[in-house]
Amino acid sequence: MKISVVINTLNAEKHLKKVLQSVQDFDEIVICDMGSTDNTIPLAERYHCKIIYFENKGYHIVEPARNLAIQSATYEWILVVDADEIIPNTLRLYLYEQIEQPNCPAGIRIPRKNYFMGRFMRGFYPDRQLRFFKKEGTVWPPYVHTQPVIQGIVTNIPAKRKDLAFIHLANDTIFQSIQKMNQYTENERIKRKGKKQGTFSLLFRPFFHFFRNYILKAGFFGRKTRTYICYVDWYV
Repeated sequence: MKISVVINTLNAEKHLKKVLQSVQDFDEIVICDMGSTDNTIPLAERYHCKIIYFENKGYHIVEPARNLAIQSATYEWILVVDADEIIPNTLRLYLYEQIEQPNCPAGIRIPRKNYFMGRFMRGFYPDRQLRFFKKEGTVWPPYVHTQPVIQGIVTNIPAKRKDLAFIHLANDTIFQSIQKMNQYTENERIKRKGKKQGTFSLLFRPFFHFFRNYILKAGFFGRKTRTYICYVDWYV
């Protein structure tokens, strides 16, 4: 069986070369571009990617373009990769082994190692992402930070298998983090529109996120960078 890698891009040249190098041994790479004006498309062409285009109507998130990207893939199995995520070869081999098994699940949640300013954010691990699944019947809701809706059984890669985790380069500077946070705000507002936010949720949701990431998960070992990330998590 074969696997298509799907990557949505928008001015993604900064990390794209490393990303494409990490997935070049898969059967197909589909780039769904949302209007890049940098070197993204020439890079994709250099790696012989299948390139399609999504009409960007002011979106600053990839979710609205996910379905087009997935449906444009050739093969039954899909691995969705962000344009700042590195795929270790161990994960590639693992996924090919899984799809050859008769009891292979319809989807697999993959752990992700997030890096901020070059440091591994241990407090946010395993941060599992549902990114590997069968193409048929899968729908991706067009809102920020949503997960695909899959027909069938979904399993998790154990957190202890850090060798199989995505390597998420995330933000290199504090400015980039703030910029992303601002971009997400309006999309998150739309997603939550019409949902009542109770007093308990408004008061204690930020505290829960901070306590989970900074205390329970030992996020405090990350010094200033992790303190900042937890502050952003509180704010959002």
